[in-house]
Amino acid sequence: MKYKILLFFFFTTLIISAKQIEVCKTCTIKTIKEAIKIAESGDKIFIKKGVYKERDLIIDKELILIGEKGTIIDGENIGSVFIFQTNNFKIKNLKIVNIGMSYTVEYCAIKVIKAENFTIEDCILENVFFGILIEKSKKGIIRNNVISGVRKSEASSGNGIHIWDGNEMDVYNNQLTGLRDGIYFEFVKNSNVYKNTSHNNIRYGLHFMFSNNNIYHHNEFRNNGAGVAVMFSKFIIMHHNIFKLNWGSASYGLLLKEIYDAEIYNNLFEENTIGINGEGCTRINYKNNTFLRNGWAVKIAGACYANIFEKNDFMHNSLDLSYNTKINDNKFENNYWSEYTGYDLDKNGIGDIPYRPVKLFSYIVNKTPEALVLLRSLFVDIINFSEKVSPVFTPDDLMDTNPIMKKIND
Repeated sequence: MKYKILLFFFFTTLIISAKQIEVCKTCTIKTIKEAIKIAESGDKIFIKKGVYKERDLIIDKELILIGEKGTIIDGENIGSVFIFQTNNFKIKNLKIVNIGMSYTVEYCAIKVIKAENFTIEDCILENVFFGILIEKSKKGIIRNNVISGVRKSEASSGNGIHIWDGNEMDVYNNQLTGLRDGIYFEFVKNSNVYKNTSHNNIRYGLHFMFSNNNIYHHNEFRNNGAGVAVMFSKFIIMHHNIFKLNWGSASYGLLLKEIYDAEIYNNLFEENTIGINGEGCTRINYKNNTFLRNGWAVKIAGACYANIFEKNDFMHNSLDLSYNTKINDNKFENNYWSEYTGYDLDKNGIGDIPYRPVKLFSYIVNKTPEALVLLRSLFVDIINFSEKVSPVFTPDDLMDTNPIMKKIND
């Protein structure tokens, strides 16, 4: 009891002693750098509207930085702006522009190193190399930020929100565009990414590697160079996301490579070159997803085992499923296929004959991509029919034995 009273007294004293430092051109403190220098842990720095040409501001105290509407910090295209090396900080409502570009240094608007319990919110980061870069940190909140870049190539651009070696991170309600990758995770675990919009980025809307036990939901990844890439990770949950308009010769809505024990459900894959491209994926449940007007809805390469596709809608895709092996260890059950031409005589909503989603033509295109020009020809219909009657090149046990007759998901 005595210890609790002393602890309460300590925090009360800390709150009372904390002060607010105002920064403006007519204030006693005219620069952010000067305010950081005189501030003590627990203080709030309030930056009034105006343009501040400052950079490489190192913060090693537990501070709160808040900007007034109209506050702009200009990095002058030279280096980074804020570098936090402290716990328990908050940065809010700042506009940071013109971050330097380098082929050897990761210049960024906000950099966080070995921090815990921090919040970055309501900031606008424009013309950045890297937007927010976080290293070896945990228990961070990154929300309601707008991050954009204007780089034209992968080599000269960085990522919007880049986290390396993180734990218990919440990334939500952010807008990311014009970057290399909108969001990039590497060695990040136990984190949530939701309600973000990542669009028109050079490479990926979302890219994560070696990152386990994470949840991604209610995000939109639109019109990115190659969609979303998920690599070398396990225990992933992805639901209620939109993967849309990711077009290109090597593009897809979602790339899965060496992924294990994942749940992918209630997502929309619309108008992508490839909806989902899977390589080396095992024990993944695909449920209640919608594949609409993609080139390929799903492409499965080798070493994909024990996956279940259940109650998905495959609608008006050029090719529903591509398989490059005659060995099948995956299950397709109770899906809706717009290409299904079977019948339902007992009116129970389930087709009376199985549906084979792998067409011979998709096998041919895998071997000879140039054959795609024949997609709508009568020749293709003939060879697909012959393979359906007597499978030779495609797995004879790969079928949906109970195809649903009507669209399943809203």
